Amino acid sequence: MYPIIQPIHSYLAYLTLFLLAFATINGIMGNSSQKAFEEKDLRINKFALIATHTMFLLGIILLFISPITQTAFGDMKATMKDATLRKYAVEHPTVNLIAVVLVTIGNARVKRAVGNGKKYKQTMIFFGLALVLILSRIPWSAWIGLGE
Repeated sequence: MYPIIQPIHSYLAYLTLFLLAFATINGIMGNSSQKAFEEKDLRINKFALIATHTMFLLGIILLFISPITQTAFGDMKATMKDATLRKYAVEHPTVNLIAVVLVTIGNARVKRAVGNGKKYKQTMIFFGLALVLILSRIPWSAWIGLGE
C-alpha cells in the first residue's frame, strides 16, 4: 500500500501548493483592488480546502505505514535526536495539521465574513499562513528526488 499512497501524496502536493498559492494570491489581489467577492473566489478556496484535506488524509495513512515512520516510532528517543526522522515523524505531521486547521478556519470565516474586503483578507491571511507552514515542513531533498 505504501508504494501506491506515497507517490500520490507527493504528486498531489504540487496541486495543493498551487491551489493554496492561487487562493492566497487571489486574496491579496482582491484585497488590494477592492473588487467584489464572487462565487469563483469561493470555489478557489473550496478546491484548496479539498486538496489540503485530501493531502492530510493521505499523510495520516502514510504516518502509520511508512517504513521511515515505523523506524521513528520504534525508538522515539533516538528519533528526537535525528533531524530527518524527527521531521518525518513529528514536525511534518504536526505543522501540516496546523496548516489544515488554518485552511479550514479560514474557509469558514470567509463564508461568514461580511464585506468583500474582509473575505479577501481572511483568505489572504489564513490560506497564506497555511501555505507558508506547509512549505516550511516539506522534506525537500526527498521530495525532489535527492534522498534525505
